[in-house]
This record gives sequence, C-alpha cells and structure tokens, in this order.
Amino acid sequence: MMIQETYTLSNGVNIPKVGLGTWMIEGSDAEQAVIEAAKLGYRHIDTAQDYGNEAEVAAGLKACGVKREDMFLTTKLAARYKDYQGAAEAIDGSLERMGLDYIDMMIIHSPQPWESFGSDDRFFEGNREAWRALEDAHKAGKIRAIGLSNFAEQDLDNILESCSVKPVVNQILAHVTNTPTDLINYSQDRGLLVEAFSPVGHGELFKNDQIAEMARKYDVSIPQLCIRYDLQLGLLPLPKTANPEHMKNNADVDFVISDDDMEALKNLDPIRDYGDASAFPVFQ
Repeated sequence: MMIQETYTLSNGVNIPKVGLGTWMIEGSDAEQAVIEAAKLGYRHIDTAQDYGNEAEVAAGLKACGVKREDMFLTTKLAARYKDYQGAAEAIDGSLERMGLDYIDMMIIHSPQPWESFGSDDRFFEGNREAWRALEDAHKAGKIRAIGLSNFAEQDLDNILESCSVKPVVNQILAHVTNTPTDLINYSQDRGLLVEAFSPVGHGELFKNDQIAEMARKYDVSIPQLCIRYDLQLGLLPLPKTANPEHMKNNADVDFVISDDDMEALKNLDPIRDYGDASAFPVFQ
C-alpha cells in the first residue's frame, strides 16, 4: 500500500509517503482518528503545537497497537517562537504534552508569526535562532529529523546559509490548481522533500468539474486523484480527515495518472478563494 511505502530523507531517516493530517481535529476525535488510521495501515501522523491536539494525537499513538518505532510522528514548532529560549522551551513542551521520549520530526510552522504573515519582515534572525534550538534538540536525540513549513526561497536560503544541521523537508500548500513549481523545484534541488498539506485544496477541488471528470475517467474519487497527483510530483501528501471511510479511500491510490493528464491538471485555473479556509491559507 502506498501509505506504507517510504521516502528516504536526506539524513537517512525513512518517512511514509502519505500521512494523516490532523488540523482542526480536536479532543477525543483526534485520538480516535489516529487509532483508526493505524488500523488501516497509516504509519505517518502530522500534528502541530498550534493545532492544540498534540496530547490527544500522542494518546492515539500509544493506544493504536502499533509499535512506537513503526509510527512516524511530525509536529510543528509554533510560528510565534522566533528566539532560542522560547523555541527550546516549546520543543520540550511538546515532548512533555505528548509523553514521548522522542519526536520523529519537528518543523518550524511558518517563517513569520501568524499575526505578521504577509508582512515585509521575514524574521531572518528569529528563524535562525528557532532553527538553532531545533538543531540542539536533534543533536540531543529528542528529534530524529528537523524541517520547515511554508518557507519561501529567501527563507530557505536564510536557514541553509547558517545551519549546522540541514532541513530535510519543506511542508507547503500544493495541490491541483495551486502547484508552486518554482518553490517545489527550489526545495528539491537543495535536498528537501516537499510535503503537501491540503491536497484537496481545503475541499474546494470538489467543486471543480474538470477534476471531477478526470476522476471519473480513472474510476477514482476526487481526493484519490488529487493525492495521486501530488505523489507523482514526488511530494508527500497529508490529507486530513477523522472519517475512517475517507481514510481508507485516501490510502487507495495505487494507480497512475498519464503524463498528458498530469499536464492538464498542472494547467487548470488556480483557486482564487478558499471559502471558509481563506483566513488560514498556510496554517496547516
């Protein structure tokens, strides 16, 4: 199954090619989602400090019946931490909340705090300090791999030019109708695996007739088509759901989109409005 196939990160750590996103899944629902996902064969779970569900996700991890070493858990350092001390304390806070000896991967959630997102300030010095805290936690064995999220080219360069441990991923919004090819190539050329959150575009792709028509051509659902699209670009999709039937459907992506159809999908008109999710274009 594709959900149990792996990519190898630049530091040699293996990471399952499809993960379960947990944004906006709260409380006991988050715990149960992890348990159900593990039953279906998922071995990669993605959470964040800002999701407010780290403890519940970890509880699901412990209760799912799969050995800890066989599950890959990612969390994200909250975007507001742009100093070494604050970041170091937040990293330890995640470990304490989750009751875990180590985290498989931790990534900086955004180069800018959410309240400053879109401003001219790229917080270069603050991101270097937050990165240094991640490096130290990695060297101490608290985190197996460290990376970035929502980092543009200039933000990547800021870390790559000063780091002692290189980032292994850049997690970004990437889906049919919104494929930032230049940033994907820039990241991949520098040895980073690109993870794709919201592979179904916050649900907006369900409204696209061209995508629906192509999904019918392959006899698959719209989410299956969109997840497969990201995989064929060499990305790691992170579909979010608490519904076991949707989890099962999202995992069944062992088909191939033709080269011509991939080109057609790449050239669809971009989404202009993400509806209810438009206030959080990069929050996942």
